[in-house]
Amino acid sequence: MEQNKEVVISIKGLTKDYGRGRGIFDISFDVYRGCVFGYCGTNGAGKTTTLRHIMGFIRPDKGSVTVLGMDAWKDSEEIKKHIGYLPGEIAFPAVESGTDFLKIQAEILGLKDMSKAERIINALQLDPTANLRRMSKGMKQKTAIVAALMHSPDIIILDEPTTGLDPLMRDAFVTMIKEEKARGATIIMSNHMFDELEETCDYVGFIKDGHLVDVVDMEKMRNTPFKDFVIGFVNEEDYQSISFPEGVEILEKDDFERTITLRADLKVINELVETLSGKAIQCITEKKHTLEEFFMKDMGGKDNEQ
Repeated sequence: MEQNKEVVISIKGLTKDYGRGRGIFDISFDVYRGCVFGYCGTNGAGKTTTLRHIMGFIRPDKGSVTVLGMDAWKDSEEIKKHIGYLPGEIAFPAVESGTDFLKIQAEILGLKDMSKAERIINALQLDPTANLRRMSKGMKQKTAIVAALMHSPDIIILDEPTTGLDPLMRDAFVTMIKEEKARGATIIMSNHMFDELEETCDYVGFIKDGHLVDVVDMEKMRNTPFKDFVIGFVNEEDYQSISFPEGVEILEKDDFERTITLRADLKVINELVETLSGKAIQCITEKKHTLEEFFMKDMGGKDNEQ
């Protein structure tokens, strides 16, 4: 456990083997209080299976899942009192409208103040009075988001929460997640949208073929002790003759374009600028490290399409 961070969800050696290589195998990670943990992987990688174990819907073959110190399988009913859950496949009961569904959910939760539900409804531009069976996929998704968040749960578990939402509504959803985090909620969500994960998450786990292959600390990714640059030179002489200071590593050279991609330690940035000042430079572009870059490296170049 990281220093001064309370573990809310702990997964240790979690295995569910469905045969023929399907399932999840020896999954281990922690989700800390007040943090947002993103879960990223291709279809069938095991994201939903992991989240369903946390909810206590599935009994593991091996390993353990604890939530607030309780066993996710044995104490699932008690754990659910603390969770707001958005499933990957939404199945509504046989009620007329979204409003009726939300009222039933509020009664189950013992929620009397619907003001937060109204705020979410307005932010998502949802008409909850519409016939539930005739709602579009996007409207059903919005209704499920309201149900998951309206009671301000301690823990929020979201399985592909922005499926079916247009870009504007995705922005509204990202704002909601930031607000939930700000009030202290612990959040774990599977998502294939790198920009949403980058904007909201503290940690992102990559899962491939049922195996957790990496957990990226987003703070470390954003604040590396080095910067990468692509430098273009006007003439061949400067391109060939330049000598960089110690602490600068050449990553790639393109003789045709006369560009050099390099990695510079933050401590030598001023020396690098001085070195370049005497050369005819066409352009200098900083290469930002992205979550997608980590994903493609960890997944061996596979696309992350859903």
